[in-house]
Amino acid sequence: MKEIKIEINEVNPIHLLGSQDKHLHHIEEVIDDVVITSRGNVISVRGSNESAEQAQEIIEQMTEVIKRKGHLTDYDLDTLLKMSASTKRISVPEYVEGDAITMSTSGNEIKARTPNQKLMVDKHFENDIMFAIGPAGTGKTYTAVALAVRALKAKEVKKIVLCRPAVEAGESLGFLPGDFKEKIDPYLRPLYDALEEMIEHDKLDHYIQRNIIEIVPLAYMRGRTLNNSFVILDEAQNSTNVQLKMFLTRLGIHSKAIVTGDITQTDLPKKQPSGLISVQKILGNINGISFVYLNEGDVVRHKLIRDIIAAYDKHENE
Repeated sequence: MKEIKIEINEVNPIHLLGSQDKHLHHIEEVIDDVVITSRGNVISVRGSNESAEQAQEIIEQMTEVIKRKGHLTDYDLDTLLKMSASTKRISVPEYVEGDAITMSTSGNEIKARTPNQKLMVDKHFENDIMFAIGPAGTGKTYTAVALAVRALKAKEVKKIVLCRPAVEAGESLGFLPGDFKEKIDPYLRPLYDALEEMIEHDKLDHYIQRNIIEIVPLAYMRGRTLNNSFVILDEAQNSTNVQLKMFLTRLGIHSKAIVTGDITQTDLPKKQPSGLISVQKILGNINGISFVYLNEGDVVRHKLIRDIIAAYDKHENE
């Protein structure tokens, strides 16, 4: 066991510790085999060498964030914890001073929270078409929608089109109650959820009614040409080769596209290959098209999601 003493003398201890030491408790939850206590202006970290040193690094980074921003949010702490678990690092100055993608409706800056999410942002600006491939909870869809909202707010595009394959509904769609919108909305709900965090409710309704923002099933993209648009295909692992080709060829002038998906979770029939798997080989060497791969280190949902993904990967490999 190793014990490390950290003196708090550069920032307000309340900002660092959080209410009732909640920030320290959160670090204990995420880092295995570490116990953190505070007395006065001294924090004591006890645990294995690796765990204690990781917790020390996090606390030092928290201090640096507070010195630069004047405060520390739960979002900041979660980001620092994700950064510490990644083999690729974003420095505290890069995180604090980096440009926000857009703002949430609550007034918080929406930024890349992991190195691979930052790579998504960078590759988006460098390429007109980007594929973001990775497991659930890695922020693929959220980051893609944030980039689309940023482009719309900056008047770089006139329209956002978000779509998903509705393969989960299968042939049963016609038997579901309600009109078409009521039938299809459950399959598009995650896209609405992301938008509602970034655009005020009344304005979002206005955009949707004016078709400035469209959220549609993939099948309804056929025959269209989308100019001055930001187009996102979500859950692309459930699209066939033909469907994915159809989607990509909808792109018109002054438009961008992001395709997201998880190739480990396809709902297509067993004999039907996923277009998202094939496209990596077909389009992998074309200038203007980039591929970003996210992994369990990029998970930004509940802390258990990363462990769940790792456990399933191990089971499937065995």
